[in-house]
Amino acid sequence: MSARHVVVVGAGPAGLAAADTALAAGAQVTLIDSAERPGGQYHRMLPEAYEAADPGALQHGYRSFDRRVRRVLEHPRCDWWAESSVWALERRDPASDGPPLVHVLRGTPRRRHVLEPDALVLAVGAHDRVLPFPGWDLPGVYTAGAAQALVKGERVVVGDRVVVAGTGPFLLPVATSLLEAGSRVLAVLEAGGPASVARGWLRRPWELGSQLGKSGELLSYTGALARHRVPYRMGRAVVEARGDGRVEEIVSARVRADWSVVPGSERVIAVDALCVGHGFTPQLELPVAAGCELRRAPGGAAGSSTAGSTSASSAGPFVAVDDEQRTSRPGVYAAGEITGIAGAPAARAEGAVAGWIAAGGDPGSRALATSRRSRDQGRAFAARLALAHPVGRAWPGWLRPDTVVCRCEETTYEAVCRSAADPTGTEPRVAKLATRAGLGPCQARVCGPTVAELRGTTDTGTGPYHRPVAEPIRLGELARPPETPSSFPNSPVEESTS
Repeated sequence: MSARHVVVVGAGPAGLAAADTALAAGAQVTLIDSAERPGGQYHRMLPEAYEAADPGALQHGYRSFDRRVRRVLEHPRCDWWAESSVWALERRDPASDGPPLVHVLRGTPRRRHVLEPDALVLAVGAHDRVLPFPGWDLPGVYTAGAAQALVKGERVVVGDRVVVAGTGPFLLPVATSLLEAGSRVLAVLEAGGPASVARGWLRRPWELGSQLGKSGELLSYTGALARHRVPYRMGRAVVEARGDGRVEEIVSARVRADWSVVPGSERVIAVDALCVGHGFTPQLELPVAAGCELRRAPGGAAGSSTAGSTSASSAGPFVAVDDEQRTSRPGVYAAGEITGIAGAPAARAEGAVAGWIAAGGDPGSRALATSRRSRDQGRAFAARLALAHPVGRAWPGWLRPDTVVCRCEETTYEAVCRSAADPTGTEPRVAKLATRAGLGPCQARVCGPTVAELRGTTDTGTGPYHRPVAEPIRLGELARPPETPSSFPNSPVEESTS
């Protein structure tokens, strides 16, 4: 009997772990990622042109990551497709119990391929969520993830005088990366107050024993801030950025538990860059295209938010999975941040479970039991994270009528509020046409959760993520017939005419 063919989309911690265990279970694996090198955001690597630099700089757990990369990419049953994009998933005949066809753009010039796997593992991750505020669209204002990506991937710093602000523990590695790359970080501003943060992290503290690795990371980050004398302010948020042509100063203010501004607490800081992050939004276009069901909160913890707040780590629904990382679609598995924001260790554990089961591995395996236990601990960590760093519901009080909410279409807060008050614009699609929010190049990936919150709607369905074409594709590329991959494990597949 021939080995099962498992396609893994995404080569971050979850996808790499899935490929590793699928190979260990005897499968043939095609690992696809849009980046030049594996690792995702967590293990973002320098381009090969920088090989002389220390490859493990700014990396936690680099050695174990490097061993896994070598084990996977050098395996004779692994086909590594770098700089490749899955632009569509095509569901097969309704009577089929297999995963969808995987449409891929690969190489330079880009060539179209169609894969027909026995199992599909989706590990496509998440992207930053940033709440708007006056001046957030000025040059020099970056998402926290973008700033870290520039440091890790290019050794480029976003500025010399930088403030890092928002909520969640991700602010700490971002600030540390900037410091180690040569920036002067003036302050880290955590909008959550001490009571809120303590309520999440100190609840049932004995459970933190399973997260000793996270504790070590936290100590290294806080140590770096202490060495560079970077103040860490809790209960403060950036409510405005100012500048002539680019950011020159920011206004921070003390905020209450619901993130309403305390009058008279405003403070101006001169900066040349601002890095902001308010949690993450899962990338759900491919899971929705595959027909996967979604659910509201990570780990099913629908009550993980506190009164007057929403979870910073759960902006939007997540992919629903069972104990073996199966989605609602036969042959499709999901792992990592599309199932819940819990960090790299939990993503690795989920990926390990998904890859092993997708490859047909023994469900009674001892290694699988270990991965499941680690995965469950990660889900508990996700619930704790959501409780400790919620987004206060009063943040729209920072906005002015002319504050841009959708940057692609320059839709203002006033326009969104006017649409929300219009009884004829209750349908999301009607509201989109009325305000144009979400119709630009990002297709609501950035502004979607924010617009939904401002309009007082929370769409848990697939509508906002339903995109038959998940990635841009040129008409010329679409017109050419798909090519058969030159290496195993894929047999030729005829382009569907449906």
